[in-house]
Amino acid sequence: MAWVVGTGAFLGLLAIALGIVTLRTGWILPTARRHVTRPKLHGFGALLTGASPLLQSLFYFQILPSVSWEVRFFGGNAFLFAGLLLIALSQLLPFRRNPGHADPSGA
Repeated sequence: MAWVVGTGAFLGLLAIALGIVTLRTGWILPTARRHVTRPKLHGFGALLTGASPLLQSLFYFQILPSVSWEVRFFGGNAFLFAGLLLIALSQLLPFRRNPGHADPSGA
């Protein structure tokens, strides 16, 4: 069972690293690059999504003091769903238009 939790912790750290890279540089994985219109929202969503399995693994390995299972369950789900919502919004919201710049279509 520990290897499953360890794998989740590794994937959580990977998502957090990708979120930090996205926030600092604006770089997004090539598979998502075409769909993301707001990189900062995507970065914050990746941070929250990665925090959920990482916190769950820290509780499992007793690195953090244990809290009730309700707090772990609902807190982990809140982080996960908030991150997924931000990632979805980063793909669904339209591009921001700056009125001072010309239209890229040339019309």
